[in-house]
Amino acid sequence: MPTLEADILYPRALAILEDMKRLEDEIASTGKAISGELIIGASTMPGTYILPEIAAAFKVQHPGISFEIRTSDSAQVMNAVLNHEIMLGIVGAKVTSKKLNYQPFIEDELVLAASTKRKIGPAVTLDQLKELPFLMREEGSGTRKTIEGHLSQSGMDIDQLDICAVLGSSAAIQEAIKSDMGVSIVSRYAIQDGIKFKQIQEIAIEGLTMHRNCFIITAKKRTLPQQYQVFLATLLSKR
Repeated sequence: MPTLEADILYPRALAILEDMKRLEDEIASTGKAISGELIIGASTMPGTYILPEIAAAFKVQHPGISFEIRTSDSAQVMNAVLNHEIMLGIVGAKVTSKKLNYQPFIEDELVLAASTKRKIGPAVTLDQLKELPFLMREEGSGTRKTIEGHLSQSGMDIDQLDICAVLGSSAAIQEAIKSDMGVSIVSRYAIQDGIKFKQIQEIAIEGLTMHRNCFIITAKKRTLPQQYQVFLATLLSKR
């Protein structure tokens, strides 16, 4: 097990090594194109629906860059950045931490989605929502955290929902919605194709709108290499 001294030494040693590597990269890249590997952690929504398009455009501008996008829930992405496994992440929830920098990225809206097979009106009340079979994301999901917060502000506890299944990804939630296993509150980005192909319908919840910011996270005591700095600037330009 690492000692308290090691906990202090490790991030500082990493910073020294990264400074040396960055200096080598900057000298080597003088007058040359940006190149190298970008390993990005992302929660499900931005990792599936936002990042691939940005990464593809960035790759066209900088052919020497290679991408790896690691998709998991927000809590796992935060831990990966804190544990120095990745340098940059994008998450759908913000947890107070003295060791992380958060920068707002894009705004997302969460909406109630149901199968087009389900006979349901264009809007439901919170009381009617309690009676519907509900598909919930797993603990640690930024979507789940946002749902809990907005329902709580409306005087409703998540335990009042009739949760019929807990699923570990946005894709799994969508497939369960299409098969009419239940309804769920999901990112509007995630259901565009389902709506387009008339498999999913969007339902309003009376008196409740749910918006959230996605955040770019980095460790406070780490300096990003050049290719990460350029990609971060690209992400921030999309806000």
